[in-house]
Amino acid sequence: VLSNIDELFNREELSAAPDPGWPDCFNSGVFVFRPSLETYGKLLQHCTDHGSFDGGDQGVLNSFFNDWSTADISKHLPFIYNLSSIAIYTYLPAFKQYGGNAKVVHFLGKTKPWSYTYNTTSRQITGSADDATTHPTFLQDWWSLYSSTVVPMLQEQHGDQPFYSGCVEPPPCDMITVESVQDGTCPAFDQAIPPELSSEERKQKWEQGQADYLGMDSFDNIKKKLDSFLK
Repeated sequence: VLSNIDELFNREELSAAPDPGWPDCFNSGVFVFRPSLETYGKLLQHCTDHGSFDGGDQGVLNSFFNDWSTADISKHLPFIYNLSSIAIYTYLPAFKQYGGNAKVVHFLGKTKPWSYTYNTTSRQITGSADDATTHPTFLQDWWSLYSSTVVPMLQEQHGDQPFYSGCVEPPPCDMITVESVQDGTCPAFDQAIPPELSSEERKQKWEQGQADYLGMDSFDNIKKKLDSFLK
């Protein structure tokens, strides 16, 4: 959540943003409803009778509130209330135009922010470029907030007991010099610089759906390329 969304309390049930994969369905990551024991009971019965067409909550809710797509356009929330991270790269000009107004970012898909690791010293995020479908700015915001507010509480809760937070620090160097960084003798920088791919290798990665969204193929670099054509 990037900013206050109290205005959603003025919306009626069932208000939600369209799903990027099938816009006639709403995405259940963010929706407005009115708590009701009666509705709860009907949902349970609906699950018993019909199950879920996608195996999850979204399938149940869409089949139960099955007139969402046509009944009332005022119940269609703007996409900025449920901005799907994997949809950003499918329509870059729209993201460039409206992305700055995003209020809620949904890390949709199998790869989540916690699928990566975060260097608290360099503030660098490490993960598989093959799975990088999340806009790096939003990913950085998530890790910055998590490491500064959540991890300290986890440390207090666990005390001396070890736990996995996803935050890492590089091994210390006895002496860091320009030469040690350049020749790779400093272990802190041993894995910092990945080998650079050739143009042909990058093309193959793109064709395989494995673009380096956190590196050379980041949104900022793509935007610069688009801007150069539009000028």
